[in-house]
Amino acid sequence: MFGKNIKISFDNENLFLYAENESVYTQPLNDYPILSKATKEQRTKWKLSDIGIHWEEIGEDISFESFFYDKNDPLVVKMRR
Repeated sequence: MFGKNIKISFDNENLFLYAENESVYTQPLNDYPILSKATKEQRTKWKLSDIGIHWEEIGEDISFESFFYDKNDPLVVKMRR
């Protein structure tokens, strides 16, 4: 889907995933409070898994599937509260 050579970066409000095919996907950091509060150094310590991205040090996981969620779906909104 994204490939094995993805890159990840952050700005003040978003996580950016750069796929091998040069597509860019985003997730708002406010959806992930632990990742949002993590230091710059902690955010760089991620590992790719078969189903997503994992930050061992802070205990955070983001599934690849979540980059395709309909942000207006009531179930998604309920899960994030």
